[in-house]
Amino acid sequence: MAEGLFFPVIETDRLVLKPLTVDDSKSLLEIFSDPEVMRYWNTEPWKGIQDAYDFVDNSNSAMLRQESLVLGVYLKSTGELAGKCMLFSYDKDSRRAEIGFGLGRSCWGKGYINEAGEALIQYGFVTLGLRRIEAEIDPDNYSSAKALEKLGFYREGLLRQRWEINGIVSDSALYGRLVSDGLPSHNNALHATSA
Repeated sequence: MAEGLFFPVIETDRLVLKPLTVDDSKSLLEIFSDPEVMRYWNTEPWKGIQDAYDFVDNSNSAMLRQESLVLGVYLKSTGELAGKCMLFSYDKDSRRAEIGFGLGRSCWGKGYINEAGEALIQYGFVTLGLRRIEAEIDPDNYSSAKALEKLGFYREGLLRQRWEINGIVSDSALYGRLVSDGLPSHNNALHATSA
C-alpha cells in the first residue's frame, strides 16, 4: 500500500478533508479544549498548545506508519478548520478500522459529520479496501448515535463501565458498518486525490 494512500485530499460539496499541519494547532486547541466538545470523549479537554502540537505530530507519524488516517475537516467556503475525522486502529489483515469525529461547536448541526463521514467511509472501503468500520461512543451521546445511524451504522453491543475519566465511569456503545451494507439513503459526491 503506497504511503500516499494515508495522506489523501478528499473533497465533498462543502468540505475538504486533508492531513493536519502544525499551522492548524491554534484552531485545534480552540476546538478540543472546549469541555462541551470533549464531553463524551475518553480523554480530558486539551490544556495548552503543546497538546495540539503533539496531536498533529502523533497523527502524521501514525499515518506514515500506515496505522491510522487523521484528517482535518476544512470548510471550502472559508478554509476554516471545522474539526477532524479519522480512521484509526487500522488492521490491514482483518480489513477493519474504527472511525471518529470531532467538530467545533460553531459547526454543529450543519450536516458536516454526515458529509465528511460518508466521504471518509467510502475512502476506507474503496481505496483502503476495508471490509468493516467500527465506532465506539458513550451511549448518552445521542447526537453521535443519530449521526452514526444516519451514516448506515448498526448498534451491535454495549460494553459496561468501559471508561473512567476524572472519576466518571461510562459505558461504550459499539456500532459497525460493513462494505456489504451498501450506501445509506444519502450519498454526497466526493473526489479523492493523493496529496
